[in-house]
Amino acid sequence: MAWDETRLEALRARYRDASGAAIHDPRFREIADLAYREGDIREAPFAGMPTLLDAPARATGPAAARAAGLDVALYGMPVDLAVTNRPGARFGPRALRGIERVGPYNEVLDCAPTLEMKVADIGDVPFRSRFDLHKSHADITAFVADVLAAGAVPVGVGGDHSVSHPVLRAVGAKAPVGLIHIDAHCDTGGSYEGERFHHGGPFRNAVLDGVLDPTRTIQIGIRGSAAYAWEFSADSGMTVVTARDLASQGVERVIALAREVAGSGPTYLSFDVDSLDPAFAPGTGTPEVGGLTSREALALLRGLKGLHIVGGDVVEVAPSYDPTTNTALVAAQVLFEIVSLIQKGRRA
Repeated sequence: MAWDETRLEALRARYRDASGAAIHDPRFREIADLAYREGDIREAPFAGMPTLLDAPARATGPAAARAAGLDVALYGMPVDLAVTNRPGARFGPRALRGIERVGPYNEVLDCAPTLEMKVADIGDVPFRSRFDLHKSHADITAFVADVLAAGAVPVGVGGDHSVSHPVLRAVGAKAPVGLIHIDAHCDTGGSYEGERFHHGGPFRNAVLDGVLDPTRTIQIGIRGSAAYAWEFSADSGMTVVTARDLASQGVERVIALAREVAGSGPTYLSFDVDSLDPAFAPGTGTPEVGGLTSREALALLRGLKGLHIVGGDVVEVAPSYDPTTNTALVAAQVLFEIVSLIQKGRRA
């Protein structure tokens, strides 16, 4: 149909005096009604108290009380006592809280998780000691166990990757869960200078604790010079997809493999930001060249739609090495994608 004055006048009549809340598409109108509850006036993204994904804050009181009535509980784990290289991931939760304008609508998965579910930022795990790694891990397990007891799905922000092990101790306490692990490193290494609970070994520890099923575990994006230290992955039955495999096989084939490995059972999702190439995410403690692009990472995550995600984390954001905040931005987007996947995979 040719452009003419009649069409122009029709558009003027429909849109010239309409507010941003006036959306006509039925599905988009559902989202707009949630986003514009107070009309077309909304709090500026740079105003107010920063929270994870701009979710409401519930940062005081016991964890169970904070998580009560929620579908998803977002929380921070600001600890990096287990790093083997550059420190600074303890500031990761704060960095992600400072990122604005992620969501509320996921245009690929067609959901607005922080609007359509009950989601809140319940603050950080209260650590008894900033100096004691083992106490910190015990504090994480107790905190997440309380969140689960309250009926919420825990989605955390680290912190170094050692935090995934104590989380899995709570999530897999009744039965071992599956795992989709996106990372540059397998993190199944052994004792390092007398410490086996470092950030290079959480998933070996989780398997040996009986809380992680290695046959339902897939590790994606693996690369780097420490491959000799990760034989536990293969020996235990984990599926390892290197960054080279992803490049040669393509994202869609890796998605299909991940879905096959995870199956329909309860699955945890752990995303280490160093899975991304340092060109996209320099702000991390153990960067490895040759990694995923941010577009590949988002495509991988979105391809997991419908899986039964029972918890997740985003780890290893070290903002002191992130001069443009690109690392924190992509990590916040990944956090949003995980919450979106939880909505799309909810079980009755």
